[in-house]
Amino acid sequence: MRFFCVFYLLFISVSAQETEVYSMFFDTNKFNLDTNQTKGLLEFTKVKDTSLLESIQIYGYCDDRGKEDYNFKLSTNRANAVRDFLLENGIKNKIIVTIEGKGRILLEEDIQGDLAEIRSKNRRVDVVLQWKPVVLEELKIPGLYTSIQKEHLVGDRIYLEKLFFESGSSRLTQKSVNELNKIALLMQRYPNLHFEIQGHICCTPKHKKEAIDIDTKKRELSVNRALNVYKYLLKRRISKDRLTYIGLGNSQPLGKDPSMDRRVELVITKI
Repeated sequence: MRFFCVFYLLFISVSAQETEVYSMFFDTNKFNLDTNQTKGLLEFTKVKDTSLLESIQIYGYCDDRGKEDYNFKLSTNRANAVRDFLLENGIKNKIIVTIEGKGRILLEEDIQGDLAEIRSKNRRVDVVLQWKPVVLEELKIPGLYTSIQKEHLVGDRIYLEKLFFESGSSRLTQKSVNELNKIALLMQRYPNLHFEIQGHICCTPKHKKEAIDIDTKKRELSVNRALNVYKYLLKRRISKDRLTYIGLGNSQPLGKDPSMDRRVELVITKI
């Protein structure tokens, strides 16, 4: 039986919570923890200050083979086995807020690579640790602004604080539309500025640079986010000669909360 651990550290600026995801992988049809798994999980918990731990969520998964009912039960058994081990080793029951079997993870239509390896990573349990808020310094990045200014340099980035997307979606929310209306007025005020609209995504594995758009079912989510902003600005009578768009996938995370990477930024290309 193989054992892996995976950590994802996600930060929110100013008053921040840190989330860690610890993943354990299982052989086909197995849910009991073996010696390597218990040793690894025990070592992981020993180095943590559990007094700062706010909550734990445990999610079990299976690969795509087998009947749905069987996979749901197996994924639940995997989650319960991890829960039981944590309780036996000093984790308080009250902070374990979720124990859920998610069933099977279906393979994507455009999947490429070693299917056996992909399935082995789908037979897992994710232990999501949510830590209590800590105070972090606000991220300071030269050339990064939250609105369009009177004077800019080529390469300056406009980070739109209120322009976010739902997970897996490129559709503009009402809040996003309100934000774009303000941006369009500033674009009209400073007609010399040209922009590249850059779409971004979050929460995909490193080897998946782009995500699937739930509407088109194609792996083009960051492109579609940029495109939808582009189309809306055209509707607001911003000249297409001043605008280009591009999808950058997951290549430029902000290092804050993952929801903040479901975003679009404006980059000054000409002044």
